[in-house]
Amino acid sequence: MKFCSECGGQIILAVPADDTRERFVCSQCATIHYVNPKVVAGCLPLWQDRVLLCKRAIEPRKGFWTLPAGYLENGETMEAGAHRETWEEAAAKVENSNLYTVFSLPHISQVYIFYKADVVDGVFGVGTESLDSGLFAEHEIPWDELAFPVVTDTLKHYFKDRKNDTYPVREGVISFKRRLKKRD
Repeated sequence: MKFCSECGGQIILAVPADDTRERFVCSQCATIHYVNPKVVAGCLPLWQDRVLLCKRAIEPRKGFWTLPAGYLENGETMEAGAHRETWEEAAAKVENSNLYTVFSLPHISQVYIFYKADVVDGVFGVGTESLDSGLFAEHEIPWDELAFPVVTDTLKHYFKDRKNDTYPVREGVISFKRRLKKRD
């Protein structure tokens, strides 16, 4: 950030009075411009005993499989955002959604929230941000081709929880960058 959106003044990094962290502060009008974590909302879409995954058409991790998810929009609930992203990326409508996993990724200032949800009538397709989509049984999951650690962790929790048919809300922290495999 270089210029203030309030007055156009130059932005500096400073610790405001009564604060403990450096913030972007306007050198002219003293407006504090907070930069906070991004919230990513998505679904673990299910149809019978299968999970709906999408192959990413965009970076980062283009060509890798993921659960449908994306940034929450202003004025949108987490659940509505998760449903919207599932529609946009997998052309699937979902219902019966319940909060399932919440991950903090402080190293990239993001919070991921996934809802376990049922795909309506098993109908899905390919959205504008996807190259492909498909329903996968546990033994068919392309584990080495998953885009992000939060996807891997959510799927592992699901298949473990499915054995007992009990789905508690799972919370975790991914505090370091896991080594991601590159596509050849």
